[in-house]
Amino acid sequence: MKTETLCVDCKERLASLEEKKLIGHEDRQLLENPERVIQAELPLRRDDGTLEILTAFRIQHSTKRGPAKGGIRFHQEVDPAEVAALAFVMSLKTALLDLPYGGGKGGVQFNPKEYSTAEIEQVSRLYMRAFADVLGPHKDVPAPDVNTTPEIIGWMRDEYAHITGKDEPAIITGKPVEKGGSEGRGTATAMGAYFILKERFAAQAPQEVSVAIQGFGNAGSILAELLYNDGFKVVAVSDSRGAIYNEEGLDIHAVAKHKPERNPISKFDGGSPISNAALLALEVDLLVPAALGDAITTENVTDVKASVIIEVANGPITTGAEHILDDRGVEIIPDLLANAGGVTVSYFEWFQNIHNERWTEEEVNQKLQGMIADSYHRTKQISQEHEVSLRDAAYKIAIDRIGMPKHS
Repeated sequence: MKTETLCVDCKERLASLEEKKLIGHEDRQLLENPERVIQAELPLRRDDGTLEILTAFRIQHSTKRGPAKGGIRFHQEVDPAEVAALAFVMSLKTALLDLPYGGGKGGVQFNPKEYSTAEIEQVSRLYMRAFADVLGPHKDVPAPDVNTTPEIIGWMRDEYAHITGKDEPAIITGKPVEKGGSEGRGTATAMGAYFILKERFAAQAPQEVSVAIQGFGNAGSILAELLYNDGFKVVAVSDSRGAIYNEEGLDIHAVAKHKPERNPISKFDGGSPISNAALLALEVDLLVPAALGDAITTENVTDVKASVIIEVANGPITTGAEHILDDRGVEIIPDLLANAGGVTVSYFEWFQNIHNERWTEEEVNQKLQGMIADSYHRTKQISQEHEVSLRDAAYKIAIDRIGMPKHS
């Protein structure tokens, strides 16, 4: 497999940073390809007795700062390019937060919705068998990702124990609390974004800040409630079927009670139904894309009127749209920083497992707030010093911290 063809977007981003003289040429060369690409074929015995071969990957982009860290996804569109790009981002995200990790990612190319629970368990165990020699608490620490649940993580941990003869909870993060997981992990992504926004809008009265949130899933809904509790004016939220808008502000607690009943958010009677496209175009102080990637593109970017955007989703703004927003002076708090709460609390889980400690949710959130706030202020400082975007500043900090070896 030719690794040089794996991550086109990674190369473009690094080339841009080199052109702006934010990183050196050797840094670019060493970072644009992953250290290690491992592919395996998993022999799955289906419930009807037939044999099916599934393709699986584990890509370790960098281990310069410590063990690789990154999730495992089960999805039919998993491919080496996607996994390599995600591993690249994880290397930078862990370095930006100054965690003692590198970056990795993995996946299996299949749609778990078309398989039984027994078959999914078999795939989970086959994955661990295939990659056990390159995984470990001090080599590469996986985590849940798309379609991989705490139950699946439990099967993988159990299989690793069978293979090695040692039950090491630090082999994998994202476990249920009762099985060695960390308090605060379920809210970590939203909490991280929330702590950044507390810093960003510290000089403004919360009720003067209008907010629109695209996506009312785990991260979006928790962030909406945190901001609402602080007095921010959350005027719009959405799910995949539509959005609700109230210029005076929504009662987010009421929206949260409405949503679990499988009611579309647009049916909530505390505001006016609008489309997701209309939500992105609202005149608000803060726009929060917390749903899917590529939500803001060159086709709809001219409609965006927010002055600040925080990327809670991964890659919600395309590169072309970002250039237009940058030219207009829109402040983008990049996903590299904005959604790093998850991997930070994963590190806390790993640390607790290694040292046989148990932290309270309050302790976890206190530590998370300190690390996230420090990273935000450092990113802002570098952005101002070099007169570049927060995203470019975040990349520079991360790449400098990875500390590529130089020959004397």
